[in-house]
Amino acid sequence: MHITAVNTVLLTGQNTGDPFFLEARRLRSVALIELQTDGEHTGIGETYAGYFCPEVVPPLVEFYAPILLGVDILETDIHTLYSRMYQCGNYWGRVGLGPAVLTGIEAALWDLKGKALGLPVWQLLGGKCHDRLRAYATGGPSNWPPDRLKEKIDLYLAQGYTAFKVATGYYDPRSGFDVPANSLSAVVDMEARKADLMRQHVGPDVAILMDGHMGNASGQTWDLPTARAVLQALEPYDLFFFEEPLHYTDPWGYAELARSTTIPVAGGECLTTLNEFRQYADLDALTIAQPDAAWVGGLTEFLKIARLFESRKKRVATHSWGAGVAHMQNVHAGFAAPNTCILETPPVPGPLHKELWGDSFDLRDGYLYPPTAPGLGVRLTDEIKAKFAFIPGSGEFNSVPGKPLTT
Repeated sequence: MHITAVNTVLLTGQNTGDPFFLEARRLRSVALIELQTDGEHTGIGETYAGYFCPEVVPPLVEFYAPILLGVDILETDIHTLYSRMYQCGNYWGRVGLGPAVLTGIEAALWDLKGKALGLPVWQLLGGKCHDRLRAYATGGPSNWPPDRLKEKIDLYLAQGYTAFKVATGYYDPRSGFDVPANSLSAVVDMEARKADLMRQHVGPDVAILMDGHMGNASGQTWDLPTARAVLQALEPYDLFFFEEPLHYTDPWGYAELARSTTIPVAGGECLTTLNEFRQYADLDALTIAQPDAAWVGGLTEFLKIARLFESRKKRVATHSWGAGVAHMQNVHAGFAAPNTCILETPPVPGPLHKELWGDSFDLRDGYLYPPTAPGLGVRLTDEIKAKFAFIPGSGEFNSVPGKPLTT
């Protein structure tokens, strides 16, 4: 079964089905890689780059495509193909966008091989390490006013979740801006009051996760003293982890922070290779690493990162805010990694989640179960392509003067 075409499919649709998340972001863009063959199967993969900068994905896929054309997927090792593509772009693509796009291509190769062999991808990656994994509802912004945040949490709990994550700060949809907290004491007070509100609302048995988004902050990025003060104030509330308290340009600050708090410090969604994660591992800077199997260079790279942190007695938790194919990549990688502690999931999946993963996303009572369909268990039909026609400029980015985010 030979690869005859390598295509990029760009889509745009409703960001999520979550009414609370939709207050902040209506649309999402998606970049899928489609591997056509001279046989009956087609491989599908997703790069998370399609959520941010979809227009730049097709030229990169076209750059790598000749390496795959004519390849027999059953006779050629995927690691070999990945190495050829990585080496081809080595001068400019060792980290960043190159590996992020390669992630989608590599996932499509695994999907194609799994379909051809009749096996789920987690089995091709070495087998499952878990019979089920706890899932958390990723809730995005903390909705304003606080009673609105409690309504959001109630929606997630009603779906059977026993864990959820919300962002620092508060987002006011009436103004379209964050509720201001203009001093260190105001920031600390806001987060402590929120944590107290949430813990009192859900009781001791529900896991609360918080996200600083400091790798991609819309406002001022925290420095180490700010992050330390916030986390110290949050220690009484038994957080499962605190994600991205600092910018990724400061792994040394992450290390100092991790040593100074009892809250597990998590991060890694912006890192694109094993080598980027290695610095954090060597510095003991992350209690929980968060690779994304639609961003981090491939499912194989995800597992290398997981094993790196396992060797240091640390855990991994998937980052996953791509569309349906990206989520399934993370589900398969999470089940194949020995030290996965929790999976990020959309609590109210949108159409570009459900249409792409079909029946493969098996979430029951707050736990995900291993997919059983061959490959990634995803689909991409002509109907889906027509239904979610791409809207140029629909990617999400940080709004700045001269380039405002409008969708």
